[in-house]
Amino acid sequence: MNKIMYLLVVVFAIACNPSNKKVSMIPNDLPPAPIAEKKDSVLSIHSHTRVDPYFWMRLSDEQKNAATPDVQTQKVLDYLNAENSYTKAVLKNTEQLQEKLFNEIVGRIKKDDESVPYFSNGYWYYSRYEKGKEYPIHCRKKETLDATEEIFFDENERAEGQAYYALGSMSISMDNKLLAFAEDPVSRRIYTIRFKNLETGEIYSDELVNAQAGGAWANDNQTYFYTTKNEVSLLSEKIWRHQLGTSTEKDVMVYHETDPSFYIGVSKTKSDKYIVIEEDATLVSDYWVLDADNPTGEFKQFTPRGDEHQYYINHFEDKWFITTNHEATNFRLMETPVGATDMSNWKEVIPHREDVLLNGIEVFKEHIVVSERKDALIHLRVINQKTQKEHYLDFGEEVYVAYISTNPEFDTDVLRFGYSSMTTPESTIDYNMNTKAKEVKKVQEVVGGHNPDEYVTERLWAKARDGKKVPMSVVYKKGVEKDGNAPLLLYAYGSYGSTMEPWFSSTRLSLLDRGFIYVVAHIRGSQAMGRQWYDDGKMLNKMNTFNDYIDCSKYLIDNQYTSAEHLYAMGGSAGGLLMGAVANMAPELYNGMVAAVPFVDVVSTMLDETIPLTTNEFDEWGNPKNKEYYDYMLSYSPYDNVEVKAYPNSLITTGLFDSQVQYWEPAKWLAKLRDKKTDDNILIMHTNMEAGHGGASGRFKRYRETAMEYAFMMMLEGIDE
Repeated sequence: MNKIMYLLVVVFAIACNPSNKKVSMIPNDLPPAPIAEKKDSVLSIHSHTRVDPYFWMRLSDEQKNAATPDVQTQKVLDYLNAENSYTKAVLKNTEQLQEKLFNEIVGRIKKDDESVPYFSNGYWYYSRYEKGKEYPIHCRKKETLDATEEIFFDENERAEGQAYYALGSMSISMDNKLLAFAEDPVSRRIYTIRFKNLETGEIYSDELVNAQAGGAWANDNQTYFYTTKNEVSLLSEKIWRHQLGTSTEKDVMVYHETDPSFYIGVSKTKSDKYIVIEEDATLVSDYWVLDADNPTGEFKQFTPRGDEHQYYINHFEDKWFITTNHEATNFRLMETPVGATDMSNWKEVIPHREDVLLNGIEVFKEHIVVSERKDALIHLRVINQKTQKEHYLDFGEEVYVAYISTNPEFDTDVLRFGYSSMTTPESTIDYNMNTKAKEVKKVQEVVGGHNPDEYVTERLWAKARDGKKVPMSVVYKKGVEKDGNAPLLLYAYGSYGSTMEPWFSSTRLSLLDRGFIYVVAHIRGSQAMGRQWYDDGKMLNKMNTFNDYIDCSKYLIDNQYTSAEHLYAMGGSAGGLLMGAVANMAPELYNGMVAAVPFVDVVSTMLDETIPLTTNEFDEWGNPKNKEYYDYMLSYSPYDNVEVKAYPNSLITTGLFDSQVQYWEPAKWLAKLRDKKTDDNILIMHTNMEAGHGGASGRFKRYRETAMEYAFMMMLEGIDE
């Protein structure tokens, strides 16, 4: 064939196949997909009956952890393993691509990296990585950075021989001699707190089990306050006082929360003056405080618990600063004298603003730094407490994220903050609040190089069906044509008021450099546009979250950033609920979906108060024992709304030991989708049999799953290298 004839053939092939997909990437000799057994369970409430054919997939923790599986356990494990094998078969032709992607991703990470040191109580603290090791090594130097390095905790040593390891928290006593650390070797977020003598290296025999990460040392350096969980619901429930060197049987319970809608924890103020018990429900905050010099004293309530009052407290000399939503939807800043428990003593410092969300504050001896959110961007405001003069930091980009970083020292004029954008690697910056001078302490290194000028970031606004404008953060490589043919990954979360910030990601470069456009949709359910944005995306307003995402998708298609043949949806956890709802509501808009640890069996989960975290979620989703919430929840619950119709190509991920979203939710959803769907599109699920909600532990192993997710989308796009 001569060159001209060859070019004509290629042009004709492209014209006949405008999406230019390489179907050959999907193996022709696939084994049959696993078919889950149906065994109907009848679930009735409010004179309404649901039939669940896959309820049998649910296992208790005891069954999962048993040395010898019982019949049901073996049946479930066999099914999950069969799905894993099928997924491997479907993705067989991408194995080299997955390996290449994994090596690319981890290849951009500096193997011998080190954090920027921060000063606290006489020591400089930092963490560093060594080549070939998965976990960080935590170090300190006394008084000066020229001092001898002291390794006080090496996670690699603790993780050795374990399939999973997570360090939940570390806390050093006031005399700098003792370390309390919390470890989880299972991925259920159930920790054991242990103690290490930093002078001798000895790990004491004291073990605080069934604990929550975090805690607080009293100023006597011998008393430690910690939180334990309800063994069934896994909700934090009790606060204890432990005396080092004594049996936990002698520990004193100092607080017991009986309302299962609250999370609780214990910490210490930045001033080191108070031990604070914090209680949080979705709509209510409550605090109890104790002088850290008097650990056997009684905790005193900060102010009476309200019905719908969220607030946060920061101690400063003889007063408390309070960030509160009392008569302030977007929060305002108040202050009150130490010891005053009546809100009538609260004095306003920063008033409420309709267009600005007060995110939080950092208190220094002479300054307050206020984190504010306006138009889906963070702004940092510095106020001099003596002169009352104030100013904002200038960041100079259209789309970015800025945040208050680690600032343990009180008597300093230097604010440490972090900065990043979708094109700019994360930077750690010290800012003199008096002179306004900035010192960049570190810029995230992308091994192999990264030129921000090769990429474009944009802020788009999609008009939702009810007229609201939904912000989106966009990044792509220069040269990508907006002609509808570019593959585009649209990511969103949209729950709990959590805002997905426009961070830089070296991992994401593997998509961008292959022509993908990446978009984060800041949909309702987040707080991107203020507290009302969250309120308008939860409870009986939850449909706004799903509609926003669909309307953002349509905007991107209408404006030719992509097309339905090249649009990919992704979300995890509550964002996985978003994926499930959108798949039912508008499957025709997406060529593929990645649903990570998806919360998809909403009604059954929210009706079962023995499942971890259910009761604490009633103010987010509603309590389906109330018929109004049951009916509304039932209208969008992905599992309950699977229909006989075509669905997008889908990859679902989960973890056997997930305590946040139990593995059986995605497993049941997959089985029902496979039973009902009318298309020939790919439907696969990967279960990490050793991990939970956060996936694999360690610095690099987690990227195996990322590589799989990327390869799945690239396979659908015909990208094989």
